[in-house]
Amino acid sequence: MATGRLAGKVAIITGGGGGIGRATAVRFAEEGARVAVFDIDEASGEESARLAAAAAGEGGTAMFTRVDVTERDSVRAGVDTTLAAFGAIHVLHNNAGGSTLDDGPVTEAPEEEFWRVIKLDLFGTFMCSKLVIPCIIAAGGGSVINMASNVALMALPGRDCYTAAKGGVASMTRSMAVEYAPHRIRVNAIAPSVTLSDRVKRLLAGSDDVAALAETHLLGLGEPIDIAHMAVYLASDESRITTGQVLAVDSGVTIR
Repeated sequence: MATGRLAGKVAIITGGGGGIGRATAVRFAEEGARVAVFDIDEASGEESARLAAAAAGEGGTAMFTRVDVTERDSVRAGVDTTLAAFGAIHVLHNNAGGSTLDDGPVTEAPEEEFWRVIKLDLFGTFMCSKLVIPCIIAAGGGSVINMASNVALMALPGRDCYTAAKGGVASMTRSMAVEYAPHRIRVNAIAPSVTLSDRVKRLLAGSDDVAALAETHLLGLGEPIDIAHMAVYLASDESRITTGQVLAVDSGVTIR
């Protein structure tokens, strides 16, 4: 019987309650990982864990823990729960985050939106890395997978709050890769473009911009599973010398 690509690994996925996080939780479990789904929303997080456990390959399983990635004590409790259940942590997927329609140019965007996205996307990545990386070191090494965005790689006006946060994630990914390489920890980021999660589909519903947006993507708009496949690669030993990279999974939009 074939062994899963993530057999023997324990992975934390933040923001695992839906979209990219849910797709990644299912794929990780299918590949034999034991998955801890972190999310602030209990109903969606529990559903992701249920779906992942149902799809799990040999050795794989999943559980849910309610975690607010912007609160140190909440993250600490989630990490402790994961260690108690699974005994180690090898992979951290810092997926929690997201933009809103409140974003805009610096002269127009609400200051509250700037601090919201900085706290969730950038500080949340910082805090989870701060508390989980020592566990990955103790396990002998592994992988940290951050979530950047195509907005960190190209100019996209009208989203300056989100651009600031994701640009920070991209830069932090590179410095972390150098810092933790001696501990055999790889640190990479995935940079998607528009990804058709249920939330994004709702935002785009009825919009005249959808067709125009799709035309800028060489292979069409991506779905959460497309990002999850990249996350599996970065979590697996197949990526053992891949580190410090911001990998665009964007249907070619950044080369247009």
